[in-house]
Amino acid sequence: MKLSPSLLVLALAAAALPAFADEPAPAPDPLSFNVGVVSEYRYRGISQSRLKPALQGGLDYASPSGFYVGAWASTIKWIKDAGGDGQVEVDLYGGYKTEVATGLTLDVGVLQYYYPSNKLPTSANTFEIYGALSYGPVTAKYSNTNGTNLFGVPGTKYSGYFDVSANFDLGDGMTLTPHVGHPTRRCATCRLAPTPTTR
Repeated sequence: MKLSPSLLVLALAAAALPAFADEPAPAPDPLSFNVGVVSEYRYRGISQSRLKPALQGGLDYASPSGFYVGAWASTIKWIKDAGGDGQVEVDLYGGYKTEVATGLTLDVGVLQYYYPSNKLPTSANTFEIYGALSYGPVTAKYSNTNGTNLFGVPGTKYSGYFDVSANFDLGDGMTLTPHVGHPTRRCATCRLAPTPTTR
């Protein structure tokens, strides 16, 4: 069959197009960020923003090897409620995440809560180490302050927190995230010192 000049041009153009369907999908970007306004900042069951809205944002880098680092910040009000100063919380964290069995993921890392110019008698700045296991939508996690006082409460070094949470995608941009947690606070002086409304 003899092609007309116009059909010949179309055939050659089609042959020159790259085969996008045969190319592998691009690797996910290791760098991500988030920013938003929430109706209330609540952490470990306690309001950090006095039941009012908070501005939040974060930046994360996740290496294909499993290592990750990130930073996150939020406006807060509990420092002033506890008699100190400062209206911002900055979290710096890093760790390693890997699949240890089919569907079972291990996540270990460190987290520094930093409250600039908090001016509390015992600094609110808190350092935690953590380990977590995730299977499907469910995650069990344990955190420990490992030698720092817990959010400005004196005598609370080596306090821990165990929690179980889940993440269910409901569709249409909605997510259900149930959470239950239990603190193990070591405090020899809590009865002598006022406890601020921390976490």
